[in-house]
This record gives sequence, C-alpha cells and structure tokens, in this order.
Amino acid sequence: MADKLSPSQIEEWTAAHSRWKFKDNGIRKHYTFPSFRSAIVFVNRVATIADEEGHHPDIQIRYDRVSLHLWSHDAGGVTERDLKLAERIDFATSAR
Repeated sequence: MADKLSPSQIEEWTAAHSRWKFKDNGIRKHYTFPSFRSAIVFVNRVATIADEEGHHPDIQIRYDRVSLHLWSHDAGGVTERDLKLAERIDFATSAR
C-alpha cells in the first residue's frame, strides 16, 4: 500500500499543476470539449493510461464535460500514484 501524502504536499503539487484542485480527499480536474464525441475520445485515452498504470480514476461525463477524481482508496487519500497518473494524463492529452 502506498503512503498517503500530507495536505501540504498535495497543495504544493497542485500549485505547480494547472487546474488540478485538492478537494474531497483527492485531486480533481474538469475538462470541456467541443462535442460529446471529443469528450469520449478523451475518456478512452484516460482509460488506456489508467490500465497501463493499474490505477483508475473516478470519471464523470456530462455531455461535453468530463471530471476526473483521483485518490487511492487503499491509502484513504492522495498518494504518489495519483500524482503520477495525473501527470501522465496531462502529458498524453496535452491538457496541462
């Protein structure tokens, strides 16, 4: 099991990573796309990355909007695994 990060560690990370917010015991980011299809293409990219990492975010889809919520259930909060997954998603989707 990975170690849960402190709130100050998470806030330092979110300060350096645009649009990720520390909320509800996890990190969140919201995306808006030009169409429903574009939103689904994005979710499929996230799914591929999550499967590669063996770590899966909570994903909410509302037409052209997608919200991601990352946290490690086994640690009861945010861990390095969550930060790594968020960074991979940002890199792969150019949504930094």
